[in-house]
Amino acid sequence: HPGMLPGIVIADPELTIGLPAHITSATGMDALAHCLEAYCSPFHNPMCDGVALEGMRLIREHLRDAVTDGTDMVARAQIMAAASMGAVAFQKGLGAIHAMSHPVSALYDSHHGLTNAVAMPYVLMRNRTAIEDKLTRISSYLGLSDKPAHGFEVFVNWTLELRDCFEMPHTLEGLGVEESRFDDLAKAAEIDPTSIANPVKLDATDYRTMYEKAFAGDLS
Repeated sequence: HPGMLPGIVIADPELTIGLPAHITSATGMDALAHCLEAYCSPFHNPMCDGVALEGMRLIREHLRDAVTDGTDMVARAQIMAAASMGAVAFQKGLGAIHAMSHPVSALYDSHHGLTNAVAMPYVLMRNRTAIEDKLTRISSYLGLSDKPAHGFEVFVNWTLELRDCFEMPHTLEGLGVEESRFDDLAKAAEIDPTSIANPVKLDATDYRTMYEKAFAGDLS
């Protein structure tokens, strides 16, 4: 609804001073999820791809500094820019990271960005066949790897390293998710609007399997 959109956005990094480290890291991982899923979306929007790629570079270079020192104004400003870039980029669509995290946050009141961070590597593994080349390009641009053959694995490992650095849970169980709700979560994920742009078409059965893997920490 148009009334739900802001008329003016004041993006002032000074206003983020004092934001706790765990919220800074969670919102930073949310910005990463926005840029990443937009870039991996199968829809055609080269301008969004460029914005998403540069947004991820800013996150790569500045998120740890913003979390480590909340008064680092350069890092705060660059992450705020990256977050805004993610919002522009996801005009191209999002994907299963968001489709999985939305119902989890609705049922368990978990922080959206934190939930995205937990779901991220499991979705990347599920989407591998469709996004391997894209993640290889991202890894090269971000300076994560100069060996294209290992670009996909290097990118996934980077997301895991960020979670470890920020002391985030590795599994949905760590967010309090219960196995008894997997069917409900999977059905909700299937019909979530963000699922439409996932690079691989997924149904409720696929989502249930992904919830099981994310609950158990199974990255196979």
